[in-house]
Amino acid sequence: MIQRRSFIQLSTLGISSLMSSKIFRAEKAGQKPIVVATWKEGLRANKAAWEILNKNGRALDAVEAGVMVTENSINCCVGLGANPDRDGIVTLDASIMDENGNAGCVAAIERIKHPISVARRVMEKTPHVMLVGEGAQKFAVSEGFPLEEQKLSEGAEKSYKEWLKESKYQPVINIENASGHGPFAPARFNSGEWNHDTIGMIALDAKGNLSGSCTTSGMGFKMRGRVGDSPIIGAGLFVDNEVGAATATGLGEEVIKICGTHLVVEFMRQGLSPAAACKKAVERIVKKDPVKAKENQVGFIAINKSGEYGGFCLQKGFDYAVCYAGQPDLLINSKSWY
Repeated sequence: MIQRRSFIQLSTLGISSLMSSKIFRAEKAGQKPIVVATWKEGLRANKAAWEILNKNGRALDAVEAGVMVTENSINCCVGLGANPDRDGIVTLDASIMDENGNAGCVAAIERIKHPISVARRVMEKTPHVMLVGEGAQKFAVSEGFPLEEQKLSEGAEKSYKEWLKESKYQPVINIENASGHGPFAPARFNSGEWNHDTIGMIALDAKGNLSGSCTTSGMGFKMRGRVGDSPIIGAGLFVDNEVGAATATGLGEEVIKICGTHLVVEFMRQGLSPAAACKKAVERIVKKDPVKAKENQVGFIAINKSGEYGGFCLQKGFDYAVCYAGQPDLLINSKSWY
């Protein structure tokens, strides 16, 4: 993600041996505290979250601090450095949920660097769950968040100009050009950049409490006003402190249609492991529309109350990051349906 949609340089994290020695295709059981996040960028985000969890901090604080690292980067596909909508404006979505079932969300917010923190303020300081657009921005400013300059990053401006040549929006994954690592795409444009993505994070702290967060710029070149699954509780994020937590990434419309993360948590309530619950949710998407499922990507990650974790996705190429005591920088290639 350093070059817009390219991926993080692992050497900067001090984990250059990761790719050769710590890539797994299995879930691990019984870890606490633990934090799990989508994509390779989750490694960097987990590092910040772990600083809190490792000091017996609250999972809620960890999942906020973790994804703020990703929001803070101007060179990735989350935050103000991301691809704009069709009108050339970057809009952001985020959600957060704590161990008590409280939730806060913002959608289509502009010029705010950390929408995840605004979402938390919505949760803690208002009687509402979601604020959108201008109202969300006004609330953020009233809470002391500065308005950032409305200017595209260098990478986003290049991608936008390239997209404008044909102005086509095709929310399908380019299977042939998929890299096998990191953010998948609804389409790949001539600029060579992927049209995506989201970071979702879920954590279980030392006290056994769960929390989760999800933040995104949404699909690049989307229709003005489009909102995906990320800020919607039960779609892009869901936490039930009695059972577990889940977050999603991918084509948000498909996640919304099955209430994806709520479904994953309910499958865990029925006794399925996190990995099996994620797989079952993906199966629901495939069953609903097998033809469309082959053209899109959705990935889920989950943890349960015991500290087991797992993930599953539609297409190959989805990975997620895991951090717990003794194994601070795992990167796992998710099993896929196709």
